[in-house]
Parts: sequence; structure tokens; C-alpha cells
Amino acid sequence: MLTKIIVCFIAGIGAGLGTGFAGMSAAAVISPVLITMLGMPAYEAVGIALASDVLASAVSAYTYGKNKNIDIKNGIAMMISVLCFTFIGSWVANMVPNKTMGSFSVVMTFFLGIKFIVKPVMTTKEKMNESSPAKRLRQSVIFGILIGFICGFIGAGGGMMMLLILTSVLGYELKTAVGTSVFIMAFTALTGSVSHFAIGGKPDMLCLAVCVLSTLLWAIAASKFANKASATVLNRATGVVLTVLGAGIILVKLI
Repeated sequence: MLTKIIVCFIAGIGAGLGTGFAGMSAAAVISPVLITMLGMPAYEAVGIALASDVLASAVSAYTYGKNKNIDIKNGIAMMISVLCFTFIGSWVANMVPNKTMGSFSVVMTFFLGIKFIVKPVMTTKEKMNESSPAKRLRQSVIFGILIGFICGFIGAGGGMMMLLILTSVLGYELKTAVGTSVFIMAFTALTGSVSHFAIGGKPDMLCLAVCVLSTLLWAIAASKFANKASATVLNRATGVVLTVLGAGIILVKLI
């Protein structure tokens, strides 16, 4: 029991930091740890990871929103597109064997972390707001469709893909990108966790409780730090967290 608690708490640390700093899905961290270290069935592990994501993302979104670092209007448009096309992507994946993209989100996490260290996002809110609202809304819907389909098809990567597209394509300032990402992830994680538990049944309640509480605790700490930090410090912190998490998950998968 003690081993189970320690493993879940450590997994929650990584998931919480990833969520609070970068809008990363807890599923990308918690699932491989529970599967590898505790021998948990993959479906149950993903359900626990998604449930851990709900509160952590919601509280992080509240913190970013309180500091005016969320784009609610475009975030809702992207969220609807993501949710709709996640189902479509899942349906297509059911019919097409796909074993080559399982590590996609892990590799993306690692290289995105390096990207934030080497080439930080220094866009300001003033520069971000130069883009026309109509154009940004169209881009949110279009890329939400793309993200949703890919996430449904490969089963992961939503938070990282959103962060990459919001900063690199839509030109968001980093804090607003992360805030918008966790806002969307709170709803997508809720949908995913409810469906997992409805289909797969009751999970390991001890693992669920420890993962949820640990992820929530570290997400609160990370989001509060992120909203107070300068753009330079936040880029470096986000880059280091993502790089370490990416490398750690790759090692866990190799064990």
C-alpha cells in the first residue's frame, strides 16, 4: 500500500507541474507511471489520469482567469471542435490499426520543452490582440478540429498540441495560451473520465484519491507561480518542466 501511495504521489507531482505550467494533460504523465510501476490495466490508468486532470485543470484555469490570462470566447470555440472531433478520431482509430503513433505525445512533450528553452515565446498581449477577432475565431475552430481528431486517433497529446498551436500558430502570449489550454482541458478531461468510469467500472479508489490530490496540490502551486513570473522566467520554467517530464516518461516506458 505504501508503495502505491508513493508512486501515485510522485506521478501527481509531474502531472500537476505539467498542468499548472504548460496546460499539459495529466494522462500523459500518470498513465504510463501507473501502468509501468503498478501494473495497472491501461484503461483504468487513463481513467484515473483524466479524473486527476479535471480538478487540477479547473483550479489552474481559475488562477489564470483571475489574472486575466484566458481567452474564453475562442477557448469555447476550440473546446467544442476538440470534443466533437475527438469522438470522430476515436471512431476512425477503431477501424484503422495504429501502433506507430503511441509515443507521439511523449516525444512532443520533450521537444516542446527544449523549444521553450531555446526559442522562448515572448509575444505580448498587445501584439497578440493585433490579430482580428474573426480570424482568431476561425483559427480556433479549424485547429480545434485538427487537435480533436488527432487526440481521438492516437489517444493523447491534446494539452501539448493546444499549447504548440496557440503559441506558434495563433500567436498567443504564453500565459494566455496556458490559461486557455487548461480551461479547455478541464472539460475534455471531465468528459473522458466520466466515460472511462461508466464503461470500465469503479477504479482503484486509493490510487484515484492520491493522484487527484497530488495533481491538484502541485497544479495550484505551479499556476500561482506561473502567473506571477516574468515571460522569460516562465518560458525557462515551462521548458525545464516539459523536458524533464518528457525524458522521465520516455524512461518509464523503457523500463
